[in-house]
Amino acid sequence: MKLFKVGEGTPYEAPHHFSFWGIKKVMPENGSKNLTVGVSHFLPGGGSDASSSPQERVYFCIRGKITVKGKNEEYNLEEGDLIYIAPNEERSFQVANTQTATILVIMSKVD
Repeated sequence: MKLFKVGEGTPYEAPHHFSFWGIKKVMPENGSKNLTVGVSHFLPGGGSDASSSPQERVYFCIRGKITVKGKNEEYNLEEGDLIYIAPNEERSFQVANTQTATILVIMSKVD
C-alpha cells in the first residue's frame, strides 16, 4: 500500500492539452506496474485537441463540466460522471462552461 496525500504528486504537461495543469499521483516511477493516476485541472475554455493513445483511459469528473468528443459521438460529463476510452480511440474534450473542471484521470498500459 502507498498513501498519496493531497499535496503530493508530480506536476506534468500533457501533449495536445491547453489551459491545463496536471499532477500525477500514481505512476511507474513510484511503484505502479501498469497504472498512471493523475488529477487534471482545466480552466474555462481549456481542453485537448483530438488525439489517441495506446492506453486505456478513464476520466472521472470531480468538479465542473467537460464535453468529450469522439469520432462519431459526444458526451457531456458533469460531477460524478465517468467515461471509459478504449486504447487508440480518438477523443478531444473541452470545459463546457465558465467554471474550472477537475478530472481524475486513470490510464492503464495495455500489453
